[in-house]
Amino acid sequence: MLLSLIPTVLLAAQRVSYEQSQKTAALVMDYPAVAAQARRFGLEPEALLARYQQLGVNGVGLYEDVIGNLVQRGEVILKTGADLLADVPGAPVKAQNVYLRSVVPGAAEALPARYTIPTRTVQAAGQRWVEWPTDPTFLPTGPNRALLTRLQAKGLTVVYRPYADDALREPGADWPDVPFILFNGDEVIGARTPELLAKISERLTGRVPALIEGNPQRGLDTLVATHGAARTFSISPSWQNRLDPLTLASKYNLAARERSMRLLYLRPYPTIGETEALLIRTSELLRASGVRVTQPGVAPFEEHGLLRTLSLLGPLAALLLLGLSLPLPRLGLLAAAGTAALAFALNRLDPFAATALIAAVTFPALGLVLRRHRVTDWFLATGLSLAGVLFVSALGANKDSVLGLEPFRGVGLTLLLPLVLVALSFLPRQDLRQTARDIYHAPIKLGDVVVMGLGLAVFALVFLRRGNTTGASVSDTEAKLRQDLQDSLVRPRFKELAGHPLALVGLSGVLPGYFSALLILGGVVGQASILNTFSHFHTPLLISAQRCFLGLAAGLIAGLIGIWAVKTALRLWQTWGQKPGAVKA
Repeated sequence: MLLSLIPTVLLAAQRVSYEQSQKTAALVMDYPAVAAQARRFGLEPEALLARYQQLGVNGVGLYEDVIGNLVQRGEVILKTGADLLADVPGAPVKAQNVYLRSVVPGAAEALPARYTIPTRTVQAAGQRWVEWPTDPTFLPTGPNRALLTRLQAKGLTVVYRPYADDALREPGADWPDVPFILFNGDEVIGARTPELLAKISERLTGRVPALIEGNPQRGLDTLVATHGAARTFSISPSWQNRLDPLTLASKYNLAARERSMRLLYLRPYPTIGETEALLIRTSELLRASGVRVTQPGVAPFEEHGLLRTLSLLGPLAALLLLGLSLPLPRLGLLAAAGTAALAFALNRLDPFAATALIAAVTFPALGLVLRRHRVTDWFLATGLSLAGVLFVSALGANKDSVLGLEPFRGVGLTLLLPLVLVALSFLPRQDLRQTARDIYHAPIKLGDVVVMGLGLAVFALVFLRRGNTTGASVSDTEAKLRQDLQDSLVRPRFKELAGHPLALVGLSGVLPGYFSALLILGGVVGQASILNTFSHFHTPLLISAQRCFLGLAAGLIAGLIGIWAVKTALRLWQTWGQKPGAVKA
C-alpha cells in the first residue's frame, strides 16, 4: 500500500497543476435575450450589451441566423401566395406556397442553393420572387457576419449557436471563426448520421464544443473525444426568475469554482437593475474565488498510463488486509472477493474505475476495523481515508471524468459497503450459526427498538441525500446556510460534520452497552463521505481537499465538545437529586 502511494502522489500533483492552469471562465450573455430586453426599454441591443460588458460580461452567445432574421432586417421580403395574389390578381403563384423577394440584391436568390428543398423563380408585377413549397422562415442561413465582426471588435468571446435542419446541404460549412460552438436542443448536428457527424467533427477544426451541465446531448461525446469540451453552466429562464440575483450569482460562482465550468451562460432578468445586480455580485464572487474572467483556453486532461497502473496495487492490498482483519477470516475473504466482484461488474471490467470504487469502499472502513479502542484511533481511520483519496483520484480521474462525461459508478455503495464491512468486524469469533442463534434469542427492549429505528431513519436520510439530485430536499434554512458558507468559503459536507463527532464519541467509550458501536458505525459515514467528496472528478482536487479538511477540523472540535457534553450529561443523570454528601460517598 505504501509503495503504491508513491505514483498516486505524483498523479495528484499532475492533476493539481492542470486544474490550476484552467481557473478561467467567460461570462457569456445570450444576445437575443439582451436584444429583447433592450427593445422593451427603448435601447439599442449593442449599447445595452456594452453596459453589461463594463460590469464583467466578456462573451456573447450568438445564434445562427434564420430566414426570418433576414426578413426582420429588411434584406428580403416574405409573402404568402395568398397575400401575393391579393396584391397582384392573376399572378402565376400558388396560394399555399411562400415567396421571397430580394431587397438587398441577390439575397433571396442565393438561398435555394443552401437547401435540398425544390424552389422555382416566378414573375409577378415585374418583380422576381423565389417560390418555396414550405414556409422557410426558420431555415438556418449562417451567421450574421456584420454583427459578429462588431462584437469581436469589442473584445467579446463569441459562442456560436448553430441550428440543425435536415434540409441543409452542408451543415457547418459556413461556421465563423469563433472559439466555441454551443449546439441547440438535445443532440448535436449529425448525431443521427455517422457520416454527417464525422463531417461536423472535421468542420469544428480549432473550435471547442460546449458541454452543457445537466443537458446531455446525443453525439456530443464523439466530438468531445477529438476536440475536448468547455463545461458550460446555464440556468433556464423560468428557474432564473424564481431566484433573486444574489442567489443566482452564488450558483454561477459555485459552478466556476467547484465544478470547473468554463462558460457561464447568462440571461438578463426582466429588469436592467436586476441584471446589473447579478453581474456585479457574480464578478465579485469570481474574483474572491480566484477565477479569472477571460476567454478560457481549454486543454484536455492528460492521463499517465504507467503511474495509474502502478496505483492499482494499493486498493487491492487494502481490500485483502481488511478481509484478513475481520474476526472470521473466511467470511472476511468472501466479503473482500464479493466487494471486488461487485466493483468490476458495476464498472464493466474497467480495471481503473473498478479499483477506484474498491478504494472508495475499503479505506473508510479499514481504520475502524483495525483499531477502535480509543479516541486517537480516529486519526488512524482518517489517515487511511486520506490515503484512499489519493488512490481514488489517481485511478478515477481521466479525460472524460474530469469533464463530467464519465460519472463515478457505485456512488451509493461508497456509503453502504463501508458500513457493512465495519459491521462485520463486530461479529464474535465463533460459528456464524451460534451468532445467529444468539441474536435470535437476545431479549429486545422497547428502547432497543426505538434506537434501531432512529438509526435506520438517519441512515436512510443520509443515503437519500447523497449527490446533487436526490429525492430528499433541503430546508430553506439549510439552503440559506449553505449559500452563505459557499459564498465565503468552501462548504464542508454535512455528513462529515455529523459523522466525525459520532465516531469520536463512540471511540471514547463514554456510552454504555452497544451505543458506542452504533456511534462508531455512524462515524463510518463521515469517513465514507471523505472518499465520496473526491469521487466528483470535475471538482478541482484542491477544492475537495479544502472541503474535506474543513469538515475534519469542525468534526474534531465538535467531537471533543460532544465527549465532554456526554460525560457531563451522564454524570448529571446519575447524580441528579442526590445530596452532596451521598454523592461524595
